[in-house]
Amino acid sequence: MDDNQLLMTMNEQPDVTRHVALIPAAGVGARMAAGSPKQYLPIGAKPMLRHTVDAFLSSPLIAHTYVVVSADDPFIDAVLPDASDGASRVTVLRCGGATRMESIRNGLHAVRAALADTDHVLVHDAARPGLNAALIERLITETGDHPAGGLLALPVVDTVKRRGDDGIATVDRANLWLAQTPQMFTYALLCRALDAATDPAAITDDASAVQALGLAPRLVEGHPRNLKVTLPSDIRIAEMYLAADASI
Repeated sequence: MDDNQLLMTMNEQPDVTRHVALIPAAGVGARMAAGSPKQYLPIGAKPMLRHTVDAFLSSPLIAHTYVVVSADDPFIDAVLPDASDGASRVTVLRCGGATRMESIRNGLHAVRAALADTDHVLVHDAARPGLNAALIERLITETGDHPAGGLLALPVVDTVKRRGDDGIATVDRANLWLAQTPQMFTYALLCRALDAATDPAAITDDASAVQALGLAPRLVEGHPRNLKVTLPSDIRIAEMYLAADASI
């Protein structure tokens, strides 16, 4: 299916709210010290990014998945699903930017003609291969039509210490959560929040951009299997979760 056919198909039902995935995958993964960007490193028998894409393909709630890569990315074509595995539900956008926020903003602008303002966009880290259909359903169901959207997150269970020049202090963990992805917002809200972000350093995730507008996204409890692979040691942990029962 070419891009024009895709736009026509997705606009056939303008009154139906759709859920689409947007995966920024233009990063270089410097902390992995690997020969290729970390999203292409193998996790079990598949590249990390393929696990991530397959999670969205496994969900009947996701109408389409967009993957944002750099214009000169040499790896993505070998990673995408073939025609029998749902390739018609995946589109590569070669408009990645220098930062994650720039890649997401570029991707949103690239799909403007395909989405309604009220459609929901689930932004997900390429390096979280442990996502599954159950977590996607939980996020969509529990966020519902909350006007500020929602995100998967984990309540902090460990004791938290803050180190300063004068020593360390124990931080009250009662209301602390660790943000995960996907983070889901309407297309219009996400565009407005990212376009209004003047300090990229202050926007550590999409929810923080929405919060900067004075809104409070809903926190939906995620799962440890949805960890972000950042260091080489995280690969083995991700493999353990993926090899285990996919239920949560």
